[in-house]
Amino acid sequence: MKNTIAIIPARGGSKRIPHKNIKKFFGKPLIAYSIETALNSKLFDQVIVSTDDKQIAKIAQQYGAEVPFLRPANLSNDFTTTGEVTHDLLKRLQIMGINPSFVCTIYATAPFLQTKYLKEGYNQLVNTDAKVTFSASVMPFPIQRTFKITHENRCEMFHPEHFKTRSQDLEESYQDAGQFYWEKISDTPPTILFSKDSIPIILPRYLVQDIDTIEDWKMAELMFEVLQKRHLI
Repeated sequence: MKNTIAIIPARGGSKRIPHKNIKKFFGKPLIAYSIETALNSKLFDQVIVSTDDKQIAKIAQQYGAEVPFLRPANLSNDFTTTGEVTHDLLKRLQIMGINPSFVCTIYATAPFLQTKYLKEGYNQLVNTDAKVTFSASVMPFPIQRTFKITHENRCEMFHPEHFKTRSQDLEESYQDAGQFYWEKISDTPPTILFSKDSIPIILPRYLVQDIDTIEDWKMAELMFEVLQKRHLI
């Protein structure tokens, strides 16, 4: 019986960055970083890529991941959630007689992912009563001082009572870092990820970068180059 499994969702229909998951990032397909980090962590009995794309599947296998089947079309559109993909794959594995105790969903767009944070997430999940652990980072600016732009193109603070509050006096806030999500299969996952049932694994902000647009991609390249030169990744 397989005990611990990594699932890397990677559909082929990326629109803002075509073929994003296999686009070359410093000489390797972007997805290769997530696969290699998962394998190097030695945490997983299987590292599985969930994709609807044969080219992604081929590249994933070249880097050591398993692709036991292609994802169905109804789970490969713009509205499919990561949770739906993960739980569909788990059901398919159950049919094959594979019933893991722990699963870690890892994004294919996480070239800054490091094994030590994956291990910390696993250890926190195993040694506490938490149902979920996930990557997070501190917000770069106090959310209490943020504002929105109205239909009249004017400003409106979300928390106007804090307009004059010093930044250092405001409570720190955190955000999802979008790298990995550990889950105990025996527990019903929390309805809301950010809850008392979840433990955040805090990453330094320099290891966190969404890659959804070309601008994000360029920023990630700049960050990666600097971190490599400083031996931080």
